[in-house]
Amino acid sequence: MITMPARKPRRGAAATRRTPLLLDRAALKRDLADDTYDVLVVGGGVTGAYAVLDAVSRGLRAALVEKDDFASGTSSKSSKMVHGGLRYIEQGNVNLVRHSLLERHRFRRNAPHLVHRLPFLFPVLEKEGVFDARLAKGFEGLLWTYDLVGGWRIGKLHQRLTVPEVLAQAPTLRAENLKGGLMYFDARTDDARLVLTLVRTAAALGATVLNGAKVDSLLTRSGRVCGARVATGEGETLEVRARTVVNATGVWTDQVDSMADEGHRPQVRPAKGVHIVVPWEKVRINCTVTVPIPGRARRATCTRWGNAVVLGTTDEDYQGSADDVHCTRQEMEFLLEGANTAFEGKLGPDDVVGSIGGLRPLVGGKEGATLDMRRDHHITVGASGMVTVTGGKLTTSRHMGELVVDKVMALLGRKGRSRTANLPLLGGAGYDAEAVAASGGLAAHLGERYGTEARFVGDLIAEDPSLAEPVVAGQPYTKAEVVYAARAELARSVDDVLSRRTRARLFARDASAEAAAAVGAILGRELNLTETEVDRSVTAYLDAVQYEKSVLLEGAAA
Repeated sequence: MITMPARKPRRGAAATRRTPLLLDRAALKRDLADDTYDVLVVGGGVTGAYAVLDAVSRGLRAALVEKDDFASGTSSKSSKMVHGGLRYIEQGNVNLVRHSLLERHRFRRNAPHLVHRLPFLFPVLEKEGVFDARLAKGFEGLLWTYDLVGGWRIGKLHQRLTVPEVLAQAPTLRAENLKGGLMYFDARTDDARLVLTLVRTAAALGATVLNGAKVDSLLTRSGRVCGARVATGEGETLEVRARTVVNATGVWTDQVDSMADEGHRPQVRPAKGVHIVVPWEKVRINCTVTVPIPGRARRATCTRWGNAVVLGTTDEDYQGSADDVHCTRQEMEFLLEGANTAFEGKLGPDDVVGSIGGLRPLVGGKEGATLDMRRDHHITVGASGMVTVTGGKLTTSRHMGELVVDKVMALLGRKGRSRTANLPLLGGAGYDAEAVAASGGLAAHLGERYGTEARFVGDLIAEDPSLAEPVVAGQPYTKAEVVYAARAELARSVDDVLSRRTRARLFARDASAEAAAAVGAILGRELNLTETEVDRSVTAYLDAVQYEKSVLLEGAAA
C-alpha cells in the first residue's frame, strides 16, 4: 500500500474524499440523455474543463462533452509551462504578465502535485547566443519587472550566474563563448493530467463529463441554442438539453460557431508548436535552458523531464488540418540544429524518442507573424445565445473559465461568485510536495501524478502486487495505473492510456508501441471489451505511432 505524506488539508472539493471517484460511462450517458442542464460545455481542453468546474462549483447543473479524449487537442501538446510569459513584457503587455503570474500562484496552491517550480536559464554568450553581455543588462531589467509584477510569489527572484554556475546546471553547454547566465523561475505541469484532474474535480462536485462524445449539431428553440445532438463512440446519438451552451473547442471553434450561425466568419488563426524528446544523458541539463535557433527569430527551450529532455518552440503559422498535426522532419531538424549549436555532442534523428505537434487558437487577422499576436482571451455571446471562448493560454485558463461562467450566469439570470481561485483540485488538498519528493521510488512517482489520491492506486497494488509491475519498458508507469485509468479516468483506448493518462508515447514512443498489446489486454478485462475491440484499439495505436514516425523521420506529408 502507498502511504502519502500529508499536511493539514485545505477546505475544498478534494479535501474529504475517502473513496476513489469511479466514473461509469454508461451512467454518464444516461444522465446526458435524461437531464436538463443549466450549461453544456463543448470541448474538453483546459478552458472547457475549467469552465465546467467553475459552473458546477457555483451550483449550476453542468455537463461537458468532448469529441475525442480530454486534452487530446492542444491541451496535451502545449509547452507545459505555467508562466507569466517574458516575451509579453517585451511586447508591452505587462497586465497580461501580472495576471498570468497571479494565476500561476493559484495553480501551484490548488494543484501542488501537478504544478512544479522550474528554473529557466538564459546563457549569456559573447556571440551567437540569445543575447550577448550588452543585451543581457537590458534583459535583466525585464526580469526585475517580471519579479516585481508577481514572479516573487514563486519564492525566488532571478539570479545572475557565473560561468561555473551555468555549467553546473548545464554541463554540456558549449563554453567557448560563455560569459555567464541569468536564471529566473516559473513552473511546469503535465498538461494532459492537469486537464484530466480538472474534469474529475468537476465530476466530484456533480458535473456530468464524457469523452468520445462529438457534437454533430446544436438544438435550437425560437432561434436560441438549447442543447446539442451528440454522437458517442459507441454509435449512439444523444440529445443533451441545456439552458445555455459554451463553445470551448479551441482551434475547432469556428466549426461549432457555424452550427449556430450559418453566416459565421472564421475568427481563429492557428499557430503551430512542436516539441521533440531526447534522452537526458545526451544533453544533461538540470533546468530549462533557452537557446537560439539559427536563422530564426524565435528561441527554443530545452527542459529536463525525468530521464528525458524536451526541446520545443511555438507559434509558427499553420495552414493545414487541425485534426492532423505532427512535428515534421524539417521542424525536428531545426530543433536539433539549435540544440547542437548550443550543446556539445551531436544529436541526430535517431536520438529522438518522441514528438508532438499542436495548435494554439489565436484570434485575429490573417496578416503579420503569429509571434506578434496578443494572447488575450476572447469571450462573446452570439445572436443564438451561445457563449464562445477562445484565445488565452493554459496559465490563464482558470480565469477564462470564471469569465465564461459569469456570462452564463447573466444569461440564466442567476447570481453567484466564482469559487475556483481557492478551490483545490482532486489530490491537491493536504499534499506535501517536499515530503513526497523525499520519499522517492513508486510513492514519489504516484504522488506527483495523483497527489493524495495516489493511495487509491496503491490500494490496487495492495490487492494485486503484480499490478506494481511496469507496463512500459524503461518507464515508471505501472499496470495499476492502467487499471485506474479504466475505472476512474474514463480511458477507452490504448491511445487514451499511453498518450494522455500516462505520457509514454511522448517520452518513449517505441517502447510504448511494444506495450500496446499489454495495455489493450488490461483494458479489455476492465471494460469488458471483445477480442475484436481490443485488437482494433491496439492496431489503431500502432498505426498512429507509425504514421507519427513517418512524418518525423521520412518527411511524409503532415
